Amino acid sequence: MTETKARAGEVVPEALHPGAEVKSAMTGFLKEFSGFQAEMKTALQQQEERMTMLDRKTMTYGRPALSAQAEVDVPHKKAFDAYLRSGDDDGLRGLVLEGKALNTAVNAEGGFLVDPQTAETIRSSLKSTSSIRAVANVVQVEATSFDVLIDHTDVGSGWATETGAMVETGTPAIERISIPLHELSALPKASQRLLDDSAFDVEGWLAGRIADKFMRAEAASFVAGDGVDKPRGFLNHAKVADGSWTWGNLGYIATGEAGDFLGSNPADAIVDLVYALDATYRANATFVMNSKTAGAVRKMKDADGRFLWSDGLAAGEPARLMGYPVLIAEDMPDITANAYGIAFGDFASGYTIAERPDLRVMRDPFSAKPHVLFYATKRVGGDVSDFAAIKLLKFAVS
Repeated sequence: MTETKARAGEVVPEALHPGAEVKSAMTGFLKEFSGFQAEMKTALQQQEERMTMLDRKTMTYGRPALSAQAEVDVPHKKAFDAYLRSGDDDGLRGLVLEGKALNTAVNAEGGFLVDPQTAETIRSSLKSTSSIRAVANVVQVEATSFDVLIDHTDVGSGWATETGAMVETGTPAIERISIPLHELSALPKASQRLLDDSAFDVEGWLAGRIADKFMRAEAASFVAGDGVDKPRGFLNHAKVADGSWTWGNLGYIATGEAGDFLGSNPADAIVDLVYALDATYRANATFVMNSKTAGAVRKMKDADGRFLWSDGLAAGEPARLMGYPVLIAEDMPDITANAYGIAFGDFASGYTIAERPDLRVMRDPFSAKPHVLFYATKRVGGDVSDFAAIKLLKFAVS
């Protein structure tokens, strides 16, 4: 063993010399780093080989592009505009859409597309119209009909003594009213040239046309529809004098004169109509009449000369008659002999509208060349759900 002198009279082995320790540590570090570098090169090489294999498997040699005009970032509104104008659905096919963005998906055959903005515009217009929809009970269903369960009877009761025997009392009966859904459709059209050269909002125009058609058709059916391929209106049911009212009929109050109010104290008929309705329904009741009838009623005064009619105090608030809101529905009958020109009741309890939430729009450029048809369909139904919640005013002697 080689030795070196550290101090006088002291010998230190060469293996314990400071320089030898540093050299040994550096040699070990370089050896370990070389091993790590070799492992990293092997891992990277394996990863590159795997990526190359995946690229080869997913390559589409010779496959044509689905659309030359499809862009991932094309806005949905712009793509739908192009579809309406020319029938070009390349933009729609190229969009990446979340399923929740549409109310109804494309059907199995393809070609039936629902634009959520158009559908929502139509629904908003229907809700804001002066029809029974504004005050009725509106439910959305996924079935072909909607059943309403009504308990219109009462539980029997009686006074009992401490030791007397209990007697069986009456049990309430539950009745089911089934409201089938019917298909409501609209078919507006426009020329192909107008769609090609149009500088206005095509979606807004389409929604307005369809909403207008649906509003008029729905409003008429909810009032006087016969229930054949359309909702059944509340005026289509049997009517009896309120004094002999029974379930399944609508009770009415007569004005006392055919085709008019009485010459003396004409407002008495309005008062009788209000108090013919049970107090349970009266709290949420609404008058329903057309504009001509409203013009005659708003001239009425009480015994002190005060008008029964009062206009809304705030913008958008309905007018009030004897403190109850008034809905102007133009499909209500005019004041004529034996006409039921005024209805009063809690329509949220008395009339139910059932509808499917989806709305379909189909573009048809072939059936009416050179025009393009826009065929929209909606399924809706309606019927009286509580015959005790609505009373009518009949312009007749009795």
